[in-house]
Amino acid sequence: MFQPARGTRDFLPEEMQRRNWALDRIREVFEAYGYEPLGTPAFESWEMLKLKSGEDVVNQIYYFRDKSDRELGLRFEWTASLCRVVASHRELPRPFKRYAIGPAWRYERPSEKRFREFWQADVDIIGVADVIADVEVIAVAVDCFKRLGFEGFLIRLNDRRILEAFVEITGMPKERSLDIFRAVDKLDKIGVEGVMDELAKVGASAEASSRLLELMESKGEPRTTIDEIRETLAGSEVGLSGCNALSAIAGYAAAFGIEPYIVVDLSLARGFDYYTGPVYEVYAEGFEEYGSIAGGGRYDELIELFGGEPTPATGISLGIERIVPLLGKKGAFEDLDLGPRVYVASASDAVRAKAIEVAQKLRRSGFSTDLDLMGRSLTRQLDYANRKGFKRVVIVGEKELAEGRVSVRDMATAEQWEVKLGDLADHL
Repeated sequence: MFQPARGTRDFLPEEMQRRNWALDRIREVFEAYGYEPLGTPAFESWEMLKLKSGEDVVNQIYYFRDKSDRELGLRFEWTASLCRVVASHRELPRPFKRYAIGPAWRYERPSEKRFREFWQADVDIIGVADVIADVEVIAVAVDCFKRLGFEGFLIRLNDRRILEAFVEITGMPKERSLDIFRAVDKLDKIGVEGVMDELAKVGASAEASSRLLELMESKGEPRTTIDEIRETLAGSEVGLSGCNALSAIAGYAAAFGIEPYIVVDLSLARGFDYYTGPVYEVYAEGFEEYGSIAGGGRYDELIELFGGEPTPATGISLGIERIVPLLGKKGAFEDLDLGPRVYVASASDAVRAKAIEVAQKLRRSGFSTDLDLMGRSLTRQLDYANRKGFKRVVIVGEKELAEGRVSVRDMATAEQWEVKLGDLADHL
C-alpha cells in the first residue's frame, strides 16, 4: 500500500548487517587516527546551508519552513555543520580532528547508484595549514578501504589553484571561475561537448574552452606530471602555489605509505564552491561507472565565512551507498558470519525457563544469541534456525539437564555433542 519515498530505500536485516559491519570498521580506522565523533542536527538554517555550496547543490537541498516560518534545510553533506560548530566554539583545541557518520539528503534524479537519502562517513582536520593534513585524511580513506578488504582503488589529485591559473591562461572570464569549475566537474557525466556547451553559457569562447580542456588532459605519476605543468604555469603565482602543494603532498604520501595509489589528474575540479586548494577523489578500478567512492579537499576560507576566525581546514568523505555494494560485488561478505551466532532451542515447555537462562548466560558472555519466543516444537525451532543460517544450536532437553549437560548441534554437518553447562561458552 505504501512505498518508501522516491530516492530512498528500506534495508532488510541482511543488508543492514553488511552496512553495520562496514561502518564499524570505518569507525575503528577513524578512531585509530585520533578523530573524535561530533553530532550535529539533520536540519540547519537555510541561509547557512547555501553559503559557498554552489548553484547546482543549492538546487538539491531539501528546503522547508517550520511552523514558526523559519527557513530550514536538510543537511546535504557534513562540512557546513562542522564549520558552524568550529566558528561558535572557539575553545576547541587545534588541531580539531572530528568524524561524522550518518545520512544526508539531496533532491536529485535517483538512479541505481544515486539516491536522495545516502550515508556518508567524514573525517576533517581543522587548524592545520600544511598539506600534511590533506595527506592524513587521504591516508585515513586508504586504511578504511584496506580494513574493509578493498583493494584496487585509485586516488585522483589536483589543486583548485591550478585550475584558477588555467582560467587566467586561457583568457576566460575570471569572475566566472566558480561557474567554470562547476562545468568542468561534469566532464565524466556529460562529456566534452556537454562541458563546451556549459562553458559557452558563462561567456567562454570555443577556442578558450578547447584550450582549457587541453590543459586539463595532463594525468599521471605525481612528480613527473607536476614538473611538466610547472613549465606551463611558470608565469602564474597562484598556479605555482598549487603545484607546490601537490609536490608536498607527494612527499608526505611516501611517508604515509599511500604513494602507489595517487595519480595527479588536472581534470579533477570537485563541485563545491568552497574548495581553496588540493582536491581529491577515490575511484574503484574496474568499477568506474560507480563514480567516486570518496572525495574531499581543502576549504581554508569557509569557517571565517561562517563567522569564525580565519582557520585552515580539510577533509574527506566516504560514500557508503557506493562502497557497500562494491564490497558485495567483490565478494567481501561471502565468508562473513554477520548474523546471530547461536540459537538456543528448548526440547519441551518443561525446560523452557532453563533454556532462557542458558541464552542469557551466553549473551552476557558476549555471544550473539537468539531463542524461541513462540513456543514452537523442537523440529520447527531447528527448521527456523536452519533458515536463519545459525551455525550452532544449543538444545536444552530434560534428560541432558538432569546430568548438567546440553546438546550442541553443528547445523552445517548435523554433528552433535553433549557439553557440560559450565563448559558451554568455551566449547562454543
